[in-house]
Order: sequence, then structure tokens, then C-alpha cells
Amino acid sequence: MDLRLYNTYSRQKEGFTPLRESEVRIYTCGPTVYDFAHIGNYRTFLFEDLLRRTLQLFGYRVVQVMNLTDVDDKIIHAALTRSVSLETITAPFIKAFFEDLGTLNVEPAEYYPRATEHIPQMLCLIGILLEKGCAYRLGGSVYFDISKFPPYGNLSRTKASQNRAFSRLESDEYEKEEITDFALWKERKEGEPFWESPFGPGRPGWHIECSAMAMHYLGETLDLHTGGIDNMFPHHENEIAQSEAATGQMFVRYWLHSSHLMVEGERMAKSKGNSYTLRDLLAKGFSSKAIRFLLTSAHYRTPLNFTFDGLVQAEKHVKRIQDFFHRLLEYQGNTENHPELPGILRRRENELLDSLADDLNISGAHSALFSLMRDINPWLLSGNLSLHDVRSVIGVLRSFDQVLGLLEEKGEADGWILALIEERNQARKRQDFSRSDQIRDELIQKGIVLEDTAQGTRWRKK
Repeated sequence: MDLRLYNTYSRQKEGFTPLRESEVRIYTCGPTVYDFAHIGNYRTFLFEDLLRRTLQLFGYRVVQVMNLTDVDDKIIHAALTRSVSLETITAPFIKAFFEDLGTLNVEPAEYYPRATEHIPQMLCLIGILLEKGCAYRLGGSVYFDISKFPPYGNLSRTKASQNRAFSRLESDEYEKEEITDFALWKERKEGEPFWESPFGPGRPGWHIECSAMAMHYLGETLDLHTGGIDNMFPHHENEIAQSEAATGQMFVRYWLHSSHLMVEGERMAKSKGNSYTLRDLLAKGFSSKAIRFLLTSAHYRTPLNFTFDGLVQAEKHVKRIQDFFHRLLEYQGNTENHPELPGILRRRENELLDSLADDLNISGAHSALFSLMRDINPWLLSGNLSLHDVRSVIGVLRSFDQVLGLLEEKGEADGWILALIEERNQARKRQDFSRSDQIRDELIQKGIVLEDTAQGTRWRKK
């Protein structure tokens, strides 16, 4: 069965074929860790989790990179305001982010690179752009020259006048209609953190961070790059320009973008009091499974209107699914095998696969699940199934949950594990081996075994 995905670059659904036969390399824009991620962020992260799980269901090995932006204008402003280091600002929110991913049962990516740990890769990329004449120095800063990259704007359909003189902009974020030469390296300002470079002391621009880290882990051409629609311009447009100008190769083969999240029909904003974090919703008594269900309930390219009534309904849907699962696990009947069951299971599995193959049609996937429950429940309640039948249904239900992620109550534990592994990695980098060993021992006592590999730290349960 062919998987078809909507490529933002071409504005149409395309058959998906990765560069390597059985492996898919994905770069996903992660959080800027100066605050708790909000439910709009998690709508995007859960869409990316659905994509990852679907690719695995279709037999692909996934190599996913999700960056952590731990230096940018917002973080620096927060550090200067409080007179503390960047790490003091970012560390608690990185820890919270991993805990939240576990709570929402998001499968971990293979790599979570931090921008501050990849400055050499950024400097190398900037040097290449300077050598090729696609960037220029101004004082101690370096800017990308958009006029040297004619395809600029093809992703977002944002084009400048042929006669327009491009302005320069140092800010990481700017208005959507502005097309400007953007900063690759920013000259040091008084009081700001900085790194030494061939261009003078300073720090990287936001856009160069993602290109450098993506190509470092995944190569010059990626299979998939995902993110929220608000990142398409200028961030993703700038990523394409600087990456392709440096390598001469296509940067990304398929671009996927999730649409906006509304809250009770309005744009989410702290000033409106409707910007909720995952922790806000958990504190109100809602379950993580219901939150996951609701945030994935609309197609990723369709705006989702988050409402508390919708969250109440999501709780009911999740309870129906959990109750059905528990009835299967507790089933005591044992009649002869039901003759109609194999055909029903095949039909519902095919409906699931057909829906997911059609650009991650989550509504069709949910419909297939609830149809399966309606098919089986009467036989289950009447005891008209064999134990072999029930095991078959459980197997199909688990294959559904391989993508939907609603059955297993293990999310909090995984988040706790990821947070401790990240803390251990940081302890090892600062050569605090006592703390590193302490964390390893703590995890072993909990039945978690760590494996340090060239590709990073992996974990498994004993």
C-alpha cells in the first residue's frame, strides 16, 4: 500500500518514497526552551508523532532529529532580565519538555541536539556560504544575501519585487511580509553570551542552527521536514536558502506543516488568558490520553478549535476505548471460533491503513477503530467468542494503538526516564561523573538499562 503525503512545497499529495529504501530521515522543529511548551506546540509535536508511528507501521525505520533551541533572542532577553546564565533559563524547561513528551506518550526521537552544542557545525556552514559569495560580513556580523538565491520564496509562495533592494534584519523573528537578508552570525553585544568565531565574538542566528544540525545528523538531503505552519516563512524558507546555497543539493524532499490551534474560537495568546500548557490541563483533572486524543482529532492540515467541551467528549471516547480493551483482557468465555471475525478484522485493519496512507487521515483511522468496537462488542458481551478470537482482536487493537497511542498507561514513566538521561548526558559533558554514575544506578534500580553508543544513549527495560 502506497503512502501519500501532502508536500507543502508542491501544494499537492505525492507518493512517498524515501532516499534509502527502508529508512526515513526526519527533521522536526523542536521547542524554544524559555518557557513551558503550550498546547499549540503539542498539537504539532503530536502530529509529528502520528507521522513517525505511521511510517513505522508501514515498515520504515525512522531516524528523527528534534532540535532544542537553547539560544535565541527570547532566551537571551530572559537571561539578561534575570542576570542569570542561558542554562539557568533553559534547563528546567528542557526537563519539563521531556516529561511532557512522556506524559503524552510521544515516541522519543533518535536525537535531541541543542543549538549551543553545535556552534562548530554552524561556523563551518557560514564559512562555506561566505566562500561561495552567498553571504557577506558587516562589522562582526554575517548576513545571508537573498539576492544570490533566486528560488527564495518557492516554499511559502512569498516573492519580492525584481527591483526591490533587500534590507538587512538582525532579529530572529520578523513580520511575515518582510523579505530580508537575515543574520547568520550576530556580533557580540554588551552583556550577551558569545562564542569566538573567525568573524569575531558573537552568536548564531536562529535559522542557521536548524540547517547545521539537520545536515550534521541526517546528511545534505532530508526525506522529511515538519513543523507548524507559522514556521514556513521565514524560518523554513531561510533554511532552504542557506542549505541549498551551501551544498548545491535539494535540502528537503517533502515538507509537512500542521495548521493553527484555536482556543474556544480565538487565537491563543497569553494576553487573552487562553494559552494553556499541558500541566494546566492536567491540573484541571483531564487525562493525558484525552488531551492526546483531542489534539490529534482533526487532520493536521486543518485548524483545530480546542474547547473544554471537546476535551470532555475526548475523555468519553478514551474511556470507551479503555473499557473495550479491559473487557477483552478480562474475557472468560470460550465458544468456538466465530466464523465472521477474521473477515471483520481484515476489513477494519485495511480501513486503518487506507486512512493513514491518505496523508494521515486521522478521522478515518478513528472511524475504523470505533467500527471495530461496534462489530465486536455484542459478541464480547454475549460471550460469543473463543479465547483465540479475543487474542486476535487484542492483536488488531494493539496494531491500531501502535499509531493512536491511547492504550498503555506508561507515558509518565518514559518522560521521567528521558529527563534523567538528559540530565546524565549534561553531567558527563561537564565531567561530573559522580552525578552521572548516580543517575545510572538510580535507573538500574528502577529496571532501566542504559547503553552508551556512538549514536547517543539508548535505554531498555530489563
